Amino acid sequence: MDKQITRTDALTLFKQYNQSESLNKHAFAVEGVMRHFARKFNEDEEKWGIIGLVHDLDYEQFPDEHCVKTKEILTKAGWPESYIRAVLSHAYGICTDVEPLHIMEKVLFATDELTGLVTTAVLVRPDKSIHSLTVKSVKKRWKDKRFAAKVDRGIISKGAEMLNMPIEELIDETIQGMQEVARTLGLDGE
Repeated sequence: MDKQITRTDALTLFKQYNQSESLNKHAFAVEGVMRHFARKFNEDEEKWGIIGLVHDLDYEQFPDEHCVKTKEILTKAGWPESYIRAVLSHAYGICTDVEPLHIMEKVLFATDELTGLVTTAVLVRPDKSIHSLTVKSVKKRWKDKRFAAKVDRGIISKGAEMLNMPIEELIDETIQGMQEVARTLGLDGE
């Protein structure tokens, strides 16, 4: 039987390796989006959220060994293989060869970069609120390659294809997931 992982376990472990406010907010954004999608697909919300929370576990301390160190850390901590595999799959084709196969892995792959684009789109809004952000606004920003230039739109598109989901729907669902944790992310307006 797999070890039972709680959100408290995941958060404690994440905070051992990460102090950066921006990385913390990114982890909470992805966690919120993963929980949202888990409900949408009638899946295990707790597990999906935990995967989203720790997906960049090693990034702050070991950016050049991203995912390699995560695998070591999670294995040493006794995490179930399915959790480790899911976390590694988010960097498929970038720094791992773990292809997203399960719906949870595909959602993580598709939304990781997208949360960055959505966050940046909110921060340039006059009201700084994700509650008024529209898909149309994000799509407009999507076309401007200088806007959130580090966000790899190709990964997001590939993830949408994996999910067989129109990019507009993926953006809409991601916004909804982030709206649920807007206060934590500092995106609930002035």
